[in-house]
Amino acid sequence: MPAWALLSAQFLVTAAAVFIVLWGFWAFVVKPYLNRKVAELIAASEEIEPRVALGVKKGIAETIRELPESAWDSTVKDSTRQFLKFGSGLFENGLSSFLGSTADVERRKQPPR
Repeated sequence: MPAWALLSAQFLVTAAAVFIVLWGFWAFVVKPYLNRKVAELIAASEEIEPRVALGVKKGIAETIRELPESAWDSTVKDSTRQFLKFGSGLFENGLSSFLGSTADVERRKQPPR
């Protein structure tokens, strides 16, 4: 066998072996590990929003409960009450309380009949 053919065969066998080892490491070690980590991140991200909403509602309820009763009588003006209502609505319902729901936006887009 000529020397160039021997070198070519050695190169092809080495390249194939390296490719198979790297592919096996990717397919059986790295990819399953990444899939598990992505699944954990997705599960954690699905739990965030309900916890934040619950925390905001709980915090607003505790703050309102802690206000002294005299604050609700004559010392708090109506504008402050409206601001507190607006703020709590904004926290509980998001921007839809300020901008309106999607049905409101659609009604505004349609020409009057």
